Amino acid sequence: MKQANAEDLTISETLIERDMNMEQQAETLKSIVRDKYTEIAQEAKPGDGCGCGCGCNTEYTIDMASDYTKLEGYNPEADLGLGCGIPTEHAGIREGDTVLDLGSGAGNDVFVARRLVGERGKVIGVDMTKAMIERAEENKKKLGYTNVDFRFGEIENMPVESDTVDVVVSNCVLNLVPNKEKAFAEIFRVLKMGGRFSISDIVTRGSLPKAVLSVAELYAGCISGAVTKESYLSIVEHAGFAGVKVVKEKGIAVPDDLFLKHISRSELASYKTTGGILSVTVVGEKR
Repeated sequence: MKQANAEDLTISETLIERDMNMEQQAETLKSIVRDKYTEIAQEAKPGDGCGCGCGCNTEYTIDMASDYTKLEGYNPEADLGLGCGIPTEHAGIREGDTVLDLGSGAGNDVFVARRLVGERGKVIGVDMTKAMIERAEENKKKLGYTNVDFRFGEIENMPVESDTVDVVVSNCVLNLVPNKEKAFAEIFRVLKMGGRFSISDIVTRGSLPKAVLSVAELYAGCISGAVTKESYLSIVEHAGFAGVKVVKEKGIAVPDDLFLKHISRSELASYKTTGGILSVTVVGEKR
């Protein structure tokens, strides 16, 4: 058996240190996001239009939210304006389905999905912010629903059994997850064979400037946590999904002044010639 030499040990120690640093960074980011969304859950009023965390109690408002008001099952009390699309539109949800909403917040997409699955179906909402779970439970109690279940947990380690879900939806949340590979592996795990997902999320066209990527405030606001559209689709396909495609896409206007807090005008001009922030809805299937 080959004995490890000093060089091997140094490499091993370096890799362990790198992994620990990445894990610590991930936990720090989760803490930042949890604090931000706890604040929103406790203070935001329905219709505030926070835009994925960017517009509440800040000097900048980034309008990402879509209009839910004409959808059956819509409940104004559950709409904090935190989304960037309407994933249920492209999910193919059928009566009797079991639907899982990731990052369910106050329950906006859960209640819309509940109308689609009917009394015979079930909708599960998972969120890592206890204050959001509490707010969602209050809304559920007011509506008197018995086939809706809100669960506290993280997307990278869902409190959901394998092969039990027909449809996964999510709205402007996966960009906030540090380990997107693990998140999509978990989505694949919980879906039944033939199950599908419809996810609205924030991606980028071109890579963001490094100075923007390092800003925690912009991470909680869904910007610096976003990856390029190509990288996003590659992660999804690598998780094992088939038929992956973007079914809806729109540009998101980010105020120049927000970027200029962190980069120079010349850097911003350079980025704007090739880059941008996009809202996309992506679908795929477990085959």
